[in-house]
Amino acid sequence: MLKTISPIDNSVYLERPYASPDEIENVLKLSNQSKIIWKNTSLEERKELVSRFVDSFLSNSKEIEEELCRQMGRPISQCSGEMRGFEERAKYMIDNVDRALEKVVSKNDSEFDNYVIKNPLGTIFIIAPWNYPYNTSVNSIVPSLLAGNCVILKHSSQTPLCAEQLLKAAKKAGIPDNVFQILHLDHASTSKVISDKRIDHVLFTGSVSGGREVKKAIGTRFIGAGLELGGKDPAYVRSDCNFEHAVENLVDGSYFNSGQSCCGIERIYVDEKIFDNFVDAFKAQTEKYVLGNPLDENTNLGPVVKLSAANNIRNQVSTTIQSGAKNIIDGSKFKNDNSDNCYVSPSALIDVDHNMPFMTEETFGPTVGIMKVKNENEAENLMNDSAYGLTAAIWTSDKGFAKNFGAKIQTGTFFMNRCDYLDPGLAWTGVKDTGMGITLSVLGFDHLTRAKSFHLRKV
Repeated sequence: MLKTISPIDNSVYLERPYASPDEIENVLKLSNQSKIIWKNTSLEERKELVSRFVDSFLSNSKEIEEELCRQMGRPISQCSGEMRGFEERAKYMIDNVDRALEKVVSKNDSEFDNYVIKNPLGTIFIIAPWNYPYNTSVNSIVPSLLAGNCVILKHSSQTPLCAEQLLKAAKKAGIPDNVFQILHLDHASTSKVISDKRIDHVLFTGSVSGGREVKKAIGTRFIGAGLELGGKDPAYVRSDCNFEHAVENLVDGSYFNSGQSCCGIERIYVDEKIFDNFVDAFKAQTEKYVLGNPLDENTNLGPVVKLSAANNIRNQVSTTIQSGAKNIIDGSKFKNDNSDNCYVSPSALIDVDHNMPFMTEETFGPTVGIMKVKNENEAENLMNDSAYGLTAAIWTSDKGFAKNFGAKIQTGTFFMNRCDYLDPGLAWTGVKDTGMGITLSVLGFDHLTRAKSFHLRKV
């Protein structure tokens, strides 16, 4: 049985049976049979059905938001943001799919009609995470369906109701049976599905170790995978920044969703000229947070996803302090944090350096390291001193400097004066151990299709 433990009180929130081998086989068989039918459905009809799917999903937002809060602990006051993100991304992809899939003409004259079309791959297996269960899965589900692929979705065992809500919306919208299916799977069964010859592409969001397991399960098969993995996203606060804006943005970027964001800020490098003031302001802003039951509308910092994660975060912070770091946040303001629950006080560590694992290893919690830097060269070197490369950000009033500086930083996305945000018109991708592949933008469709060239000559 799949058991979802709510981080609110560590009680069993729901149980579901894992799919049996026969059920898995049936889903794979039906998806394989439906590939040609869905591929041959016109793009206009696919757009209409996917639009109805999105509208159907959003119409149930209140129920979805409370389920989301109970499954993974995000404050109920912030859950509507995921609905808005889902809608923004889905509608961008629907509005731009014609451009993304349009025929590429090489030559068209009295003798030749040469062009490239983009065919769907077949069946896409999507493995979605718990931290942004709808915003991450929409990045994969909507373009896969629009491009003419069938989809099998496996959601995290922490958020199985998310898969069920999406399936319910697809059925209500009239998407043909077996074009979009879900499975509740354990790790062994997930690997078997990945290795099945009827799977044509895998999209996975999760840990680096999980990404490696996906690659192993694919084995010698000639299929692709999109992998969005770990991050240790940095920020550089330059002395010419809008100071109050930088502090407000970076506190939010460090602690939103209890720091459980792929592109959340985990390390901050501050120009020495403003370092002391920045630390004081960061402390004051952080200590305004309310850590508590996420069902309470006044809470803006909820529990982390599970007890083991909470204690790993606490241990990493404690070990770093024992190595000489200092926590600038007054923990007494967050009295409900203890080792028996998932409520982790926000922390911000100074007197840190890159000899400490805290500054190089992903934490995925409400904590951040803040370091003083002398100049942009030191900031650049420290920001690039990472196994990961999803996003990085700078706070400055000089756009020209930001462009030049961003070109040197080894990440898939570079921000100026903001962080922890996705523009659906930009490619979402990473470098190094952050993974491979692209979602979002018109480029995201290229990984879900296969080019076919037509060279037609009139004689």
